[in-house]
Amino acid sequence: MRAPRRAVLTGAPGAGKTTLLDAAAAAGMATSPEVARRILKAPGGMELRAADPLGFAEAMAEAHAREFERHAIRPVPVLFDRGLADVVGFLDVSGLAVPTAVDKACRELRYAGPILRAPAWAAIYTQDAERIQNWEQAVASDEAVTAAWKRYGYAVVDLPLTGVAERLEFLRSSLQPAA
Repeated sequence: MRAPRRAVLTGAPGAGKTTLLDAAAAAGMATSPEVARRILKAPGGMELRAADPLGFAEAMAEAHAREFERHAIRPVPVLFDRGLADVVGFLDVSGLAVPTAVDKACRELRYAGPILRAPAWAAIYTQDAERIQNWEQAVASDEAVTAAWKRYGYAVVDLPLTGVAERLEFLRSSLQPAA
């Protein structure tokens, strides 16, 4: 039996990751939603991000680690909306040092599946209650998280700038075992 695959959707804010994750779930794939949005929507979440970005990053890292472990026993591929290295990208773009515990989690809890990047895409980018970055900040975030994934030794594959159906097909083919 091969090890379960843990694939990740990463990339720019507002680049269609959650939409693709929702389409993947509707198609019967196992998914794990973005932990940052869950934290931001919780009471005090937005305040935590604004007043204590390091505390927010640590909360994200803990939530990512729990999700990683929660899906460890699943015998099917799991698609995560962001992952641990995204926390490092957040810290980098915020000008904050990476805590030892976050770095250790990134090195020890390894995703085994493609790291699929949704590049910054101006045509679909919109801000909302939790996505507070302007376009320039969204691009900077994309660059920082992509660099973080590469720093931890992952190959990052860009999703095509196409509609959801085409992206879903690209995703499905990316999760197929190598021949």
